[in-house]
Amino acid sequence: MTHNDAPPDDAARVDELHLDEAKSTGPARRGQPNSTICPRREPVPQPAPLTVRPPVPQPTAPPTPPHPARRRRSRLRARLVAVIVTALGIGLFPVIKYGDVFPDTSTPMSFGGLPTAGVRPDGPQARFLTADTLADGTKIGVTTLRGKKSGFTGKVWAWAPPEYYEERYRNSAFPVLIALPGSYGYPLNYWMRPQLGLESAVTDLAALGRGKPFILVMPQLNPEKRYHDGSDIPGRPKIGTWLSDDVPDLVRATFRTFDTRDGWALMGSSSGGFVALKQALQHPDRFRAVIASGPDTRPDSPLWRGHEKERRANDPERLAAHLSARPDAPPVLLQFQIGTQERGRPKLEQFIRRYAKGPITADLHVIQGGGHNAKSYVRGMRDASLEAISKVLRGPTPKS
Repeated sequence: MTHNDAPPDDAARVDELHLDEAKSTGPARRGQPNSTICPRREPVPQPAPLTVRPPVPQPTAPPTPPHPARRRRSRLRARLVAVIVTALGIGLFPVIKYGDVFPDTSTPMSFGGLPTAGVRPDGPQARFLTADTLADGTKIGVTTLRGKKSGFTGKVWAWAPPEYYEERYRNSAFPVLIALPGSYGYPLNYWMRPQLGLESAVTDLAALGRGKPFILVMPQLNPEKRYHDGSDIPGRPKIGTWLSDDVPDLVRATFRTFDTRDGWALMGSSSGGFVALKQALQHPDRFRAVIASGPDTRPDSPLWRGHEKERRANDPERLAAHLSARPDAPPVLLQFQIGTQERGRPKLEQFIRRYAKGPITADLHVIQGGGHNAKSYVRGMRDASLEAISKVLRGPTPKS
């Protein structure tokens, strides 16, 4: 998508989530063409005042099915309309079920267990609704979070691995992996779709002893169809604070988690990879590791216009330069991923050469035949990256 392209509509975005890049020749660099997962550029938006949405009761009526209202005289035409409506309903299912403007349609759920002494959760638990159920019986839940520190309200999806419910781990904390999507990450976070295989990758690697059984947390990435670079851009919703403070606070209030940074990591693809990388470098006291797949390393949202000082303060390269020069800084692992069918590898290799020193350790996993899409990135995480971050993170301890 070029600078003059309009953002995709809902149908295009849903099609984008199928992540088919057979025609793509490189990564969806922010502001370059061939973008199927992260069209980073958009028309320069007009200034808008900060909008903070108070929580409102969700409507109970289901959305109106997208079929013709008037009666069809011909049975054949009625059948054709039914086929078209069914196809559209399937194609738009993620938006209809999980979109910001539609109600959650599933039943209330709990991630189970009471707080244990010395182990969080340590606050009021959120009301989660079932968004999906996996083949192993585990569930993906969704809730609406109104951030106390950011003032921003958005959706958060979460999933706990099978081990979380086992009796032998009932007194143990679990590591957390915050997963950020590419593209807008609005109105949904596509990592909550089991078809992409992130949850099963975590489960399989944990069973093999190659990875930790992570709690996956999948927050909304942007408040609208504009890129906020995971930052507190002046005059805009404080997305940076929402991701770094409010979302972890929700997780600690809901799950048994570790109090220390050694139990927390980030993961993101494309634009979400940029945000995950920036958050890890900006808050090394909170996050021990990050998997950044096909990311940019410079903030380039049009919303930064007129705020150069703040933009520079949210530049991963400047953050990495500052952190690498601090001998007293806590260690941080930057695990990059990139496919051989996308561009950007030289820039990531240059980033590693420049900043992988002092407290920063960095590695690049090259995905053979991989493109700029979630399917390739999950394959890379299965092959190497989830195991790499698991080596530096704490895991649950079974009771003796």
